[in-house]
Amino acid sequence: MSDTASFSLVIHDGAFGRIHYGLIMASAAAAIGRRVTILFAGEAVAILTENYSPPDEDARNLSLGVAGLDELLTACQDLKVRMIVCETALVQAELKVNNLRTDLTLESGGFVTYLNATDTNGQSLFV
Repeated sequence: MSDTASFSLVIHDGAFGRIHYGLIMASAAAAIGRRVTILFAGEAVAILTENYSPPDEDARNLSLGVAGLDELLTACQDLKVRMIVCETALVQAELKVNNLRTDLTLESGGFVTYLNATDTNGQSLFV
């Protein structure tokens, strides 16, 4: 890893395209050596549940040779992206931590956790 500034994202929207591209940005930044943190908040927490079924757009992307959600989440995991799941979003979605995928290293936290993980001179995006 290089000493470049961190790259942090809040993925809040539940729209497939926004989540998908947020994961593309996160994995790309990690691949070039950035320290990356994602806070999954709002409706985006749904993609982290064990029973999540991706929309047809995901299958279409895969058929076109574009990485799917599972591939991108796995890439983020492999590239050591820190993935935080917003505790407030879990409550709002009526979910518990034990509803989340066990194949990913997911950390329960909130916006303070996210801010503490974000360098003051790093980049931060809201998706």
